[in-house]
Amino acid sequence: MAEIIMCEPLELYNLLNQRNCVSRLAEINYLCLIDAREAQDYRIGHIITAKNAKMDSEGSFLLPEAMEVDSMHHVVVYDGNTCCLEQQGRAAECARAFAEASLYPVKLLSGGFQRFSALYTFLSTEKIIYTITELENLKTYPVEIMTGLLYMGDQKQSMDSSILKDLKISAVLSTSESDTLESRSIKGGRPILTIPVADSVVSDLYSSFEKICSFIGSHINNGSHVLIVSTLGRSRCSALTIAFLMYRLKYTLEEAWRYMLTCKPNMRPNTGFLQQLSEWELHTQGAKVTEISDPLFN
Repeated sequence: MAEIIMCEPLELYNLLNQRNCVSRLAEINYLCLIDAREAQDYRIGHIITAKNAKMDSEGSFLLPEAMEVDSMHHVVVYDGNTCCLEQQGRAAECARAFAEASLYPVKLLSGGFQRFSALYTFLSTEKIIYTITELENLKTYPVEIMTGLLYMGDQKQSMDSSILKDLKISAVLSTSESDTLESRSIKGGRPILTIPVADSVVSDLYSSFEKICSFIGSHINNGSHVLIVSTLGRSRCSALTIAFLMYRLKYTLEEAWRYMLTCKPNMRPNTGFLQQLSEWELHTQGAKVTEISDPLFN
């Protein structure tokens, strides 16, 4: 029987917004998201791509017939408002049924649909059936790094006004190879700080770390939402985000790196930026405590 653990809304939000060439929700073995509420509640509104759990005549939860639960990398179950493992209810009962078949931990969404939909209204829907093409083309949002404060994505997402509105983005930190380092305004009067750095192992991000930490910190200290972006949302923006986590939360490089992998598993600062982050660790920690030759960083 698989372990049953709690899952914070941020974690599910990030699972729903992973993307390679297309949304990962189109991958058959990626995410099994189960709504354990009554059918009438599910039909009124549920988390995007969730399937309503079915029960047999004796009131026991059934596994979906068309889904190989044992091969699913992520299994998440929710009801209306379950908030802890000790709380009995439909989500707990459903999770136990799935844990019997799953090879991976089954996650209970903390706060259930009520909490998730309050935080991410734009990810609630009445739609029940999706084609593969629809799943591939689902809009993906920037991943969330710090709840309601810091997000990381790609350049295309930063130009989508609906994404900026849904996430209540107040400021943007962007990398660009052509602009000079300066603060200016973009659509909607949002301040943007542009860092003119190419995604190259010889590019210098280190000299901008202090400036970006000051920029991000000044906004989130006021409760504003900040979006960090680069062209593809993998190398430069993840290096800047890691640098901020090391500065703000006093993480070591390894701690920040491991945390970022939970938010965006395909994030990868290039080797030059990794070396600069090691130097930043010396600056923020007073010593280089992370061994960057570890396979974790390959």
